[in-house]
Amino acid sequence: MTRSNPYNDPTARRAFLDREARLRQLSDVERDFVRLGELPDLNRWLEQLRATGGCAEPVHLMGHSTTLDAGTGEVLRHYSTEADPGGRLSVRCRNRRASRCATCSREHSGDTFHLVRSGLIGGKGVPDTVRSHPRLFVTLTAPSFGPVHRAGECHRARRRCCEHRGRHGCGRLHPNTDPLVGQPLCADCYDYPRHVLWNAMAPALWKAFRDNLYHHLATRAGVGRSEVRALVRVSAAKVAEYQKRGSVHFHAVVRLDGPDGPAAPPPSWATGPLLLETVRSAAAAVALPYPDTAAHSGGRLRFGTQLDAHPLVKGDGGRLTDEAVAAYVAKYTSKGVEAAGAVDRRMESLAEIRALSVTPHVRALIATAWRLGGLPELQHLRLRAWAHMLGYRGHCLTKTRVFSITYGQLRAARAEHARGLYADWGSATVVESAWRFAGTGHTPAEALIAAGIAEDLATTREVAHEDAEGSGRSDGTW
Repeated sequence: MTRSNPYNDPTARRAFLDREARLRQLSDVERDFVRLGELPDLNRWLEQLRATGGCAEPVHLMGHSTTLDAGTGEVLRHYSTEADPGGRLSVRCRNRRASRCATCSREHSGDTFHLVRSGLIGGKGVPDTVRSHPRLFVTLTAPSFGPVHRAGECHRARRRCCEHRGRHGCGRLHPNTDPLVGQPLCADCYDYPRHVLWNAMAPALWKAFRDNLYHHLATRAGVGRSEVRALVRVSAAKVAEYQKRGSVHFHAVVRLDGPDGPAAPPPSWATGPLLLETVRSAAAAVALPYPDTAAHSGGRLRFGTQLDAHPLVKGDGGRLTDEAVAAYVAKYTSKGVEAAGAVDRRMESLAEIRALSVTPHVRALIATAWRLGGLPELQHLRLRAWAHMLGYRGHCLTKTRVFSITYGQLRAARAEHARGLYADWGSATVVESAWRFAGTGHTPAEALIAAGIAEDLATTREVAHEDAEGSGRSDGTW
């Protein structure tokens, strides 16, 4: 139905002006809801929104996709966004951080769970014999950069003061939720440059630890350092987590394979106790020089003295189950620097850093990274680009090549499952497509509707999980 020009007819013009007057009395969100209600293809828009799971920051695409029979050239399916609302298609943003998109971060965590789980018990292309390989769950922490308040019984109060007239202890009992936890006892005594540089160099320290692990295995096996890599392979997956003090530490699954990867058993001398011993000795021995800069007095990069290593026993008879470890690692892929009280966006200037609504400790870390990033000798660390991450510039999760399946393979399997709806076509098909970027995000009303859809899906999952537990069908997997 074509809308007539309200200015040609006095009655229509008055109705139009009255409507505009009523709309002006509404808020921006309410006016946006009115706009959505008038969409002729509202149901199709809602269908797209549900397909993204209520993604908070969807990516909009414009274009088409055509599926052809490879032999005859017959068009089996054609899709174009021309008939969709706004002439575009909305897809998931795939952001791993829950602070940006809860629904996509959950999907990413689920993929991480299966990625780590397959490396522990097999499946998805990994042989199930990996369960019999020596495996450890390891936590590597950062060293101390100065005393900080800690949960539980804090540092014992002392009468002596530091050179800045700060107390050497606290003497209080802090709950985990106390905002003081992780904050320095004396900010002037705290070594902020060393903290930021340690975060920046942590990925290099992890790589050095893995290389050092081979050297220590060679020493204990009585073989040469060049020979050991032809006898055993160290497979690992690690995730980075921010502590409340703002330093990064790593949770890792370490596994010993034969020289050909997970399908080959490790040599008889590569046992679980040997792996535990070498992980501890390699972590204690690894050290790298701090970057050469006048802003820091030198020294060596090392892991902290606190190291946890727990064997994973075949059959889950040990202290930790394979599913629990996979779920623990997956949980941290949805978290970011906000766990330390920082922000998840890049900084543009010192003035912006000063205006941040964060603790003085976090502001000092970000400002230190910004200032260090301006030094010519530290340009290779790109500290200004990663100041909001407190200097850490590594990936959230990394793994060795043959540890398990990849994210790409998991997404391809999900897409293949979706294409199973058209399985009667056979495999001899060709897809021709052309897409272009058309924007991101929601309008205010769209964002509220998307949040409602995401909340409904989360509630449905919780109810289904409770029903499964009540009927004894829950297996603890995702």
